[in-house]
Amino acid sequence: MTIYIIGAGAIGKALAVCLTRNGKDVQLIRGSVDDGSSYSEKITLKLKSGQELTADVRFNSLCNFSDLNGLVVLTNKSFGNKELAKKLKSKAINSPIVILQNGLGIEKPFIENNFREVYRCVLFATSQNISKSEVSYKPVAESPIGVVRQNNTVLETIVKEIDTPGFRFVAEKQIDRIIWKKAIANCVFNSICPLLEVDNGIFHRNTEVFSLARRIIKECVLISKKKGIDLGAKEVEDQVISISKMSDGQFISTLQDIRNKRETEIDTLNFEVFRIAKEMNLEALVQETKLLGELVKIKSELNR
Repeated sequence: MTIYIIGAGAIGKALAVCLTRNGKDVQLIRGSVDDGSSYSEKITLKLKSGQELTADVRFNSLCNFSDLNGLVVLTNKSFGNKELAKKLKSKAINSPIVILQNGLGIEKPFIENNFREVYRCVLFATSQNISKSEVSYKPVAESPIGVVRQNNTVLETIVKEIDTPGFRFVAEKQIDRIIWKKAIANCVFNSICPLLEVDNGIFHRNTEVFSLARRIIKECVLISKKKGIDLGAKEVEDQVISISKMSDGQFISTLQDIRNKRETEIDTLNFEVFRIAKEMNLEALVQETKLLGELVKIKSELNR
């Protein structure tokens, strides 16, 4: 089975290296550039342990394929999903789609366009481009994959196809709960860190910053419970601290996007929580979450 990774950012490169080293047939397709180019490039992953993983990765353009007959893994920015779903409808409507993106509701465009098999993955790995061919990569834990919509292919088969020693995946039946838990943590990291321009380790180092994080977590957990997701604030707080300790010195993707004058994914995080709250007439409960999202958006637009 050919694995098409759409999105040639740091996570896409890391996954492509691990899969290629494991003998998989991989095509890394750039999500934002579709110029018809195709080439191979040696990519090196630098792990915190000092170990390096290197592979010759094949880069390609979506327009070069009339049919993506295999497994399609999305590591592109989630704000591009609406347009991407339209493009893939004629190329991969019958292929399994695995979404490796953070956020809430990001699978909607693929459901609305009637893709037969859609899976969500909650990513537990951090990565950052050092140069064009070097990526700082740190796996934190196994990344769970669960079913959003399934036709023929079983979940375990999908997991087996992309699970490697360097980039681990595991099947998860209750993926919605994990999606919400990680999304709330991302509402914290992707708003506070860019606004303060600090690395992810700030929350275990600074009690005042963590106090702000706890307020955001409390707001978001209230909305998750109203949606039937049984989460406790304490377990999300523990996750934030755990991620913070393991990613000292790593800069969150939203801060990297702002610095590189790119669009951010804040709409699928803080603003999506606010949108869901508003649907239930509970928007008054998430005002700080919304405010931080607005500040990130303004900062991003001013920098661009």
